Amino acid sequence: MTRVATNANFQSALLDLQRAQARGQDAQTRISTQKVATDLKGFGRGAETLTALRSMDSRLQGFIATGETVKARLETQALSLDRVADAAQGARDAIAQALAAGRFDGLMLDLQGQYLAAQGGLNAKHQGAYLFAGARTTEAPVTADTLADLAAAPDIDSVFVNDTLKSASRLDESVTLTTGFLADEIGGPLLAVFRALQEYHAGPAGPLDGDIDEAGRSFLEARLAELDAARETVIDAGARNGSIQNRVDTILKAHEAQQTALGALIGDRTDADMAKAVTDLQLTQIAIQASAQVINQLRDVSLLNLLR
Repeated sequence: MTRVATNANFQSALLDLQRAQARGQDAQTRISTQKVATDLKGFGRGAETLTALRSMDSRLQGFIATGETVKARLETQALSLDRVADAAQGARDAIAQALAAGRFDGLMLDLQGQYLAAQGGLNAKHQGAYLFAGARTTEAPVTADTLADLAAAPDIDSVFVNDTLKSASRLDESVTLTTGFLADEIGGPLLAVFRALQEYHAGPAGPLDGDIDEAGRSFLEARLAELDAARETVIDAGARNGSIQNRVDTILKAHEAQQTALGALIGDRTDADMAKAVTDLQLTQIAIQASAQVINQLRDVSLLNLLR
């Protein structure tokens, strides 16, 4: 005759209840977090693959953040270069109008305004840093505030205080783009024209006022060609800036598409099957109830009850 101890029955039923409660807690966690597990240990053999995927996703996110920052900087650079180009065109138009009218009246006032516009473009800032100053981002690259200051400088190079280091950004594992421009390269030819105009105005042949004589006409006509060349230099920089913008946009789109695909791969490994989790929770609730009923019934089948 095989004897069954009451204590063993209680222990077995209690273990069943504890296992059911653990399964229920696991199912409840999957439902609340919508994840298979809350730590790498819960993913078992897939933890190593998941770590590699998350590391790749983190690198992609870093490149995307860098790309967005570079994109914003390039947009500000484009606006600034347009401003300098417009100043060059404005100066040319002012000279052309003076030549057409045969008088210098108001020319230097117009040129002063266009110079200030060009200086403002070359001294433009983005997020508190000067765009065209190279590595010296805390100092305005163009120091002459007026045409008089420009003409008083020893030479045109002394007006620019930017260094020669152009900003570069790493946008991918194998892609590093030079995205910066330097004020002296962009605005050097244009400011040289403004300087020549101010020197003529303040020199023995000046001032540029009243009727235009033959010498004044010849001088201004020569400056028109120089302004065209200076504006072309700025426009060329704007075109290169636009080309870089297109490259950055292409790289960003590629990164975002790759991150979306990577997110799907990570989700396949980490996202819980909600239907299965709900089913598991319902089954564990039934198992808990059944175990509790068994424990309750065992209280009535004890040998002590029969002895009484």
